[in-house]
Amino acid sequence: MLVKTYGSAVHGIMATSVTVEVNISQGINFYLVGLPDSAVKESHQRIDAALKNNGLKIPGKQITINMAPADIRKEGSSYDLTIAVGILAASEQIKSDRVSDYVIMGELSLDGELRAIKGVLPIAIKAKQEGFKGLIVPEENAREAAVVEGLEVYGVSKIKQVIDFFNDELVLQQTTINIEQEFLNKIDDLEFDFAEVKGQENIKRSLEIAAAGGHNVILIGPPGAGKTMLSKRMPSILPPLSIDEALETTKIHSVAGKTNKTMGLITTRPFRSPHHTISDVALVGGGMNAQPGEISLAHNGVLFLDELPEFKRTALEVMRQPLEDRLVSISRAKFSVEYPASFMLMASMNPCPCGYYNHPEKDCVCAPGVVQKYLNKISGPLLDRIDLHVEVTPVPFSELHKPQNNETSKQIRERVIKARQIQTLRYKNTDGIYCNAQMRSKDLRLYCYLNEAGSTLLKTAMERLGLSARAYDRILKVARTIADLDNSQNIETNHIAEAIQYRSLDRDGWAG
Repeated sequence: MLVKTYGSAVHGIMATSVTVEVNISQGINFYLVGLPDSAVKESHQRIDAALKNNGLKIPGKQITINMAPADIRKEGSSYDLTIAVGILAASEQIKSDRVSDYVIMGELSLDGELRAIKGVLPIAIKAKQEGFKGLIVPEENAREAAVVEGLEVYGVSKIKQVIDFFNDELVLQQTTINIEQEFLNKIDDLEFDFAEVKGQENIKRSLEIAAAGGHNVILIGPPGAGKTMLSKRMPSILPPLSIDEALETTKIHSVAGKTNKTMGLITTRPFRSPHHTISDVALVGGGMNAQPGEISLAHNGVLFLDELPEFKRTALEVMRQPLEDRLVSISRAKFSVEYPASFMLMASMNPCPCGYYNHPEKDCVCAPGVVQKYLNKISGPLLDRIDLHVEVTPVPFSELHKPQNNETSKQIRERVIKARQIQTLRYKNTDGIYCNAQMRSKDLRLYCYLNEAGSTLLKTAMERLGLSARAYDRILKVARTIADLDNSQNIETNHIAEAIQYRSLDRDGWAG
């Protein structure tokens, strides 16, 4: 008897439907074809034990299983349940009339329990697109799949439940989620708040500008000045995720197996902070079985690189292309995948190896030339992609001790959202640009017109401070964002003046 069941293969962040054809005939062999990897081939042993431990068995006949399309590699243990249901239906141990209405995925343990799998959200989206009635997945993945509306999602913990469901002996409870309600309930569920930060008003201002324009930022200062603390609060002032952004972000985390099983949808912007020993592949993605890297997991959020000069130079250099293109393409001999990587880069660093160069109270003990050598660990092309260079100074005791009524992240975020709304209107007819940081040279000519006083100020600053040509575009982009925060249609002289001060590392003689 021939029976077809359906699963799905995840490639990048997209899924492809897989038809599992099970044919049982005379003989005693077991054939599994259709480009399965070792984990899929090992499903025979897991299925055999799981069925025996639940009072069923694999029939002692010739079983041929074809996983189509045969030219797509099938990887992982998530096809266990798909194959097991196909064998049971083909051997008439369960009714086969409803099996083809569902996409069925899950890893089996030897006692018949189901374990969570990766990539459930892309699988659910594909199942809906192809007109399947529903999706049967492990219980831990059910809320994630239920994000997709118009699809019956059933979370099961044991294979016995699936068998009873198809034999009409059990009614499974459908998992449902009110997406809008869940989204609204958790949209302001933020762990950190700028109200907790004492002093550092100039740093808060620079981070507000970075958030408003989507600018990359680097914080330079001595140990204990608050660089990491301030960086962790950046997501709290970024505009809330839209539902489309939340779905795309959740898809990436789903493929990587990093979704929160108690939440169906990622509702807050990601904040990724990898250690400086991270490898190139772990940072940008790839590997033998391609997986999203940290830059993709930070999509629509913040990638924070603490102690930037301590990262391997090769790891930092591979970020240059994704920072420009906002996606990463991973090409190998047998496959090529693309992952979105539209993130805001935040970095922090000490100004020198001892950490006290330019400190107001402590003396730097580094030898001559060491400071410049330390800064040279960060290449010019990477620094070119960072719009704001912000010097962080320690907070004096008087500021720490006195009670303060600081602005909350919510108050700052309101100003950021208004600035972003201005940018949305400005770039509504321009493809690929959503914020000021993404402007190209031709866009600068359109949207960053300077009056005579502003031009003179910028020219004087570039000559006296020794600013590089690459700093010119960055200053204009940041000035445009400052003007948006002031709700000013034109870039004024004070906007240019403030933007110039955020190019510390470009100044001649800054490092001695």
